[in-house]
Amino acid sequence: MNRRLYCRSVVASSMGIVATAGCLDSLSSGDDESDRAHADGVTLGPPEQDLSEASHPSYGEELPTIEFPDPLTGETVSTEQFEGERTTLLTFFYTSCPDGACPALLLRLRRAQEVAAEEGYDDAAFLAMTFDPERDTEDELRAHAGEQGVDLDAGNWHFLRPERYEEAKESLTGEFGLPLEKRDADEYDTLEYMFPHYNYIFLVNELGLIERVYPNGATVDPSQVVEEFETVVTA
Repeated sequence: MNRRLYCRSVVASSMGIVATAGCLDSLSSGDDESDRAHADGVTLGPPEQDLSEASHPSYGEELPTIEFPDPLTGETVSTEQFEGERTTLLTFFYTSCPDGACPALLLRLRRAQEVAAEEGYDDAAFLAMTFDPERDTEDELRAHAGEQGVDLDAGNWHFLRPERYEEAKESLTGEFGLPLEKRDADEYDTLEYMFPHYNYIFLVNELGLIERVYPNGATVDPSQVVEEFETVVTA
């Protein structure tokens, strides 16, 4: 049985974080040494935290393909278009995030974007996919980019915006194995709904292979993300 496909099927059917955690805890390859071996086609060595049993794709695996419009450029952007060309940092967010996690995710991508500009790394891309298209309109995303210090003129940053929330849910849950659930935001007077979501950042090389997954992307040291990004982009 393919463990990851099994985990994803459980997640898709239950839409619960508990089911994902169950996959993490109950299924094991039984071969830690091989799981930790340096993966083919990647630059970085195995990460300190072994995520090979997670429901999401991890170190050395191919990044799932997602394709959504970038409302700020008017083009449709696919992760596949960067294969063979650019090192990519990808995260998921929504502008109404009430706890500061999403701005922290974007900060880490922006720090890497700044370094790319300073060092002249033309072969880099920064992708931020919203899973709240109802509120994250073109105007809202443009304003948010300004608030977060994103350099839209650099031409290497894309906001990906599904047409409908259901498309975002299908992508995160079905393709990435990360359950997405819209919940009432009773504790926030300014919000009708919110998302308890994962703070993930994916670092992907130009072959489309995952070099790093940062499951604690909102709190990981930005210098670590930048350093490993530089290592990959200059390899």
